[in-house]
Amino acid sequence: MQTNAQGPDAGPRLLAVATPQDIEFLVKESEVLTGLPGRTFVIAGADWLTYRVQWHTMGFKVERLDEQGRTLNSQHLLPWEFVDHSLVEALQAGQLFTPSVRRHD
Repeated sequence: MQTNAQGPDAGPRLLAVATPQDIEFLVKESEVLTGLPGRTFVIAGADWLTYRVQWHTMGFKVERLDEQGRTLNSQHLLPWEFVDHSLVEALQAGQLFTPSVRRHD
């Protein structure tokens, strides 16, 4: 079952992320469909924190983004480090979402 949410500015519909394994799949799906690295995820809460996650063979690159999509900070995390990241904590609380993606032609 997919759950949808909408951002505070009535922007694009967001899809709920259900499991930690979904993050890797969703990142790869976005990269294949758009040809661009990574995928944006949003922690739905008072601040609506935005991150871009890129998958690498050795783990994840996680970038915290500002409201204009600029990188505020960046981390390279191994898979066992990523499970302790606030993105996974938000997922477990039902607060992690991602915009749907469309194929770039």
